[in-house]
Amino acid sequence: MLQRRFLQVDVFGARPYEGNPVAVVVDGEGLSTEQMQRFAAWTNLSETTFLLPPTDPAADYRVRIFTPGSELPFAGHPTLGSAHAWLASGGNTAADVLVQECGIGLVELRRTGDLWAFAAPDLRRYERPDDATLARATAALGLTPDDVVDASWLDNGSPWLALRLGSAQAVLDVRPEHLGDLHLGVVATPGTDGADVEVRAFAGDVIGEDPVTGSLNAGLARWLTDTGVLTTPYVAAQGTALGRAGRVHVTAADGALWVGGTATTAIAGAVAL
Repeated sequence: MLQRRFLQVDVFGARPYEGNPVAVVVDGEGLSTEQMQRFAAWTNLSETTFLLPPTDPAADYRVRIFTPGSELPFAGHPTLGSAHAWLASGGNTAADVLVQECGIGLVELRRTGDLWAFAAPDLRRYERPDDATLARATAALGLTPDDVVDASWLDNGSPWLALRLGSAQAVLDVRPEHLGDLHLGVVATPGTDGADVEVRAFAGDVIGEDPVTGSLNAGLARWLTDTGVLTTPYVAAQGTALGRAGRVHVTAADGALWVGGTATTAIAGAVAL
């Protein structure tokens, strides 16, 4: 085993330790998929990432993203956390634009003031669910189809099914039951504590509720602006039900929606892998 640089980064928090942590192995080269998956299961965080040299010359770095049970082609808070770790570990800190290579391809990131934001990836599936799927989703959340104002698949590498409810309180009152393999987001406007929208994310039975979720918020940004529910810029609150204070900042520029937030190093050191 080698001593490899390691950071644990708190992402999207309104204050440190109030967002969503991601574990980042900076020196991921030479590890097998099995070793990465085993370590991700051990950290027991919603995601663990491994930084690698890019295979595309347009990218600054490559990242592989793992949940405790599987690899993801894309996820949002690991994207911001991995960019932060790459910069903190000797990457081009003067850059205001980065390009990440991951399972869905290249993802651009930009620095705006103190925040980094990623360009919301295109949605691979963007349609209303059929009635049977909606009934299964609402039952998993302890809701009925009549509780849902609108619903849409929002798959950008993470297969989210989003349900819009009537109020932030309705979102906070959700008590999930058996999720199975469903990845469900619930959202309502306005949000709590001055936010424009309230969000919760339930990533199946393996992970459960995710504190703050960049991929879901990226999909929601497209859906909520396309349907006229929100205009940019706006701020989403997430994690309220878990005692967190996640804040996701959504803006639009150059034909893209940008999903940004804070990233703070919580733990820095080495891991034996």
